[in-house]
Amino acid sequence: MKLSNLNHRTKCTGHRTGAMLVLIAITLPIMIIMAAFALNVAWMQLVRTELRTATDASSRAAAKTLSLQQDVPTARQEAKKAARRNRVANSPLLVRNREIEFGFSRQPSSGSRFVFSPGGEVLNSVRVTGNRTATSRGGPVDLFLGGVLGVNTFEPIVAATSTQLDRDICLVVDRSGSMMRNVVGGGTPGPNCGPPHPTLSRWGGLSIAVAGFVDELEQTPQQEQCALVSYSSDGRECGISFTTSDINADLEFTYQPIRDEMARLSSRPVKGFTNIAAGIDDGIDVLTGPRSRPFALRSIVLLTDGIKNRGREPVQAANDAAAENIVINAVTFSDEADFARMRAVANATGGKHYHAPNAAALEAIFREIASTLPVLITD
Repeated sequence: MKLSNLNHRTKCTGHRTGAMLVLIAITLPIMIIMAAFALNVAWMQLVRTELRTATDASSRAAAKTLSLQQDVPTARQEAKKAARRNRVANSPLLVRNREIEFGFSRQPSSGSRFVFSPGGEVLNSVRVTGNRTATSRGGPVDLFLGGVLGVNTFEPIVAATSTQLDRDICLVVDRSGSMMRNVVGGGTPGPNCGPPHPTLSRWGGLSIAVAGFVDELEQTPQQEQCALVSYSSDGRECGISFTTSDINADLEFTYQPIRDEMARLSSRPVKGFTNIAAGIDDGIDVLTGPRSRPFALRSIVLLTDGIKNRGREPVQAANDAAAENIVINAVTFSDEADFARMRAVANATGGKHYHAPNAAALEAIFREIASTLPVLITD
């Protein structure tokens, strides 16, 4: 090989080696920056996920405790404990009192998101703000190779709202004489002074519906209290005295007293006129009495098969219920019921009116009302 060719190749190789070194010198910082950026993006996403998990757990624990204990300080402590049990960026999440808000959540319309309002007399929600900012107890989160990017930390903030939809419910049912009749058409199946027919009478349909209602409550994850009120009018028929309205079973978490009272009432004739307002008044007394929970949603399920013919105007009683934040869902059973008045009763409290043309529809309505509200919503 000629010496000139060898010198030429040596020069070319030297040029290529020098060019590669220059290329590496240029691209290496870019590669380091890209690697640092990718690493930090993954780290930030992980920390945000951890913060979301910790904040959700904190708000859920507080809402559950608020439901069970009905006590804000205890619920606040549970929020802090749950937060500390979850690690964010390798450290327990620490939340301050001001980052734990108690308030009320409501759903403006069916299917819409719940809206949280802090404070108020009725509390059913807890909003926890979890953050790792410079002013938080845990401080900001350190980034990997932060000096390369010119940013050493990032400061994520996540808020979670949990709503425990506890309910205190009072069934207010009509036990006037018309409840002995057939569901459709006139006539009374069975003897006039005997017990209502268990399947053909309106009272029999109601008994099945009430059984379905409490069965449905027992299937819901939350614990509802439920009571029973029955109304008609004062009088005496068939050798039995009747009162205008009775609190048959007070609020309890167990529903056997309601079953027992419905069985007792079903064992004798139901008689009298229809004093709907008296039933609503007793329902209000139950839901504002010593067994009611201050932070529970309170509602009356009001049933009638007829028309008010005793006592004051039911809408006036409904207005009294609305003043106590009690919602009335009004149910009419049979075509003889006063649809317009019962619809007005429901509207006065923000409730709904339902109509059941037969016993199967009545049971379906009662089961629907029992299972409408979810246990816990986190936003």
